[in-house]
Amino acid sequence: MENSIIYTIGGTLLGIIIGFIIAKVLERNNASKLIKSAKKSASAILKEANSEGESIKKDKILQAKEKFIELKSEHEKVIMSRDKKMAEAEKRTRDKESQISSELSKNIKHNQSLEDKIKDNNHRSDILSKKQDEIDRVHRSQVEQLEVISSLSAEEAKSQLIESLKGEAKSDAMAYVQSTLEDAKLTAQQEARKVIINTIQRIGTEEAVDNCVSVFNIESDDVKGRIIGREGRNIRAIEAATGVEIIVDDTPEAIILSCFDSVRREIARLSLHKLVTDGRIHPARIEEVVKKTTKQIEQEIIEVGKRTIIDLGIHNLHPELIKVVGRMKYRSSYGQNLLQHSREVAKLCGVMAAELGLNPKLAKRAGLLHDIGKVPDAEADMETPHAILGMQWAEKFGEKDEVCNAIGAHHDEIEMTSLLSPIVQVCDAISGARPGARRQVLDSYIQRLKDLEDIAFGFGGVKKAYAIQAGRELRVIVESEKVSDQNASDLSFNISQKIQTDMTYPGQVKVTVIRETRAVNIAK
Repeated sequence: MENSIIYTIGGTLLGIIIGFIIAKVLERNNASKLIKSAKKSASAILKEANSEGESIKKDKILQAKEKFIELKSEHEKVIMSRDKKMAEAEKRTRDKESQISSELSKNIKHNQSLEDKIKDNNHRSDILSKKQDEIDRVHRSQVEQLEVISSLSAEEAKSQLIESLKGEAKSDAMAYVQSTLEDAKLTAQQEARKVIINTIQRIGTEEAVDNCVSVFNIESDDVKGRIIGREGRNIRAIEAATGVEIIVDDTPEAIILSCFDSVRREIARLSLHKLVTDGRIHPARIEEVVKKTTKQIEQEIIEVGKRTIIDLGIHNLHPELIKVVGRMKYRSSYGQNLLQHSREVAKLCGVMAAELGLNPKLAKRAGLLHDIGKVPDAEADMETPHAILGMQWAEKFGEKDEVCNAIGAHHDEIEMTSLLSPIVQVCDAISGARPGARRQVLDSYIQRLKDLEDIAFGFGGVKKAYAIQAGRELRVIVESEKVSDQNASDLSFNISQKIQTDMTYPGQVKVTVIRETRAVNIAK
């Protein structure tokens, strides 16, 4: 039994060993086969790599040859270009050398010709100097002979000749100057009339007359009782808040607002309109509405000023002056609305300045601002004439000297220093002094002019008297035999004092006394 087990184990071990040996043999055979196949693959890869390397080598050699040929051709082109430039430069150099040589030869010829001309001129100059000496000698001998014949020296004869020529030239010059002055005066008068007439025809504005009362229309008379209020407390509150007298009478569907200040009158009218529309009318509400309306009017004043300067084409006006222009809407001068008057004067000034070749924009500016001194101001000195006050405001707010002078001189308070000043003065007279533009009944207007002339005729030596410029100036012509120059000055002062004492008139009246002496002879 034990022997069988031993044999079995031995057989098993022997089988295992034999199997191991057989496996090793098979593995060695497989490895050899793999090695052989790997060698075959490696040899194939080597062959393929060698063939590809040869092809790449050939391609690179071809590319190198092509690059070499390309670089060679470019190098040859550069060399040819350089050779060409050098050839051109050499050609230009040769041309310049030939040109310089030709110019040099020409200069040599010109220098030779110039030297010949200089010699010729020197020779001629010598000849001329000799002839001049001979002429001077002959002239001196002739002058000596003339002195002997006329018994006058050369200086005396020359002075007599100069005096005779001077008198003749002076007479001719005076005649020419007199003729020129007469022509200039005639032409100037005609041109001035033409300019003024054309300007007036082109600028036509409606005449506006302001009143001291405004009418507030209402829907029914029942509203009057609500405006008056219990025991008149509402109407008293309105009058106290606005400073306007409220007149409630039997006029149907209307209430009268009376006040000399048109701004306050407008505030009262707008406030009444708001109160009646709202329906709540009591003292507290009245004060509130009046305050709001006052602010609204202030804003409207600024808007009116801005619209005015935009319409007239005026730029860069100071904001304070814009407010003053807006306040002109609520200011009247002798019944004429100040803003309408100033706009008309501005347009007239612009047209007239353009006709005369001046700056129309500057003329419009001066015309619009010429009456700003009439607008009330709390800080203004009411004793100062409005023209001077307006000039001071314009200077304060940076206006140009020409504009300031035109404002201050349009009523002759100061001397005119620019051409704009007489234009503004004339346009102001055209706009404001014509009959009907301001509130004056025609009969009283004519009577006032007659009274002015009658006052002048009340003094001795007065020959003629004319009230001109709508009564703004009284021109008096006196007899030169009866009135001397000193008496003429005294007469002007006395007439002005008489007018100031005896008459009532708007603005100022300028009294001009004219004394002239005429010498008349008749040529037969």
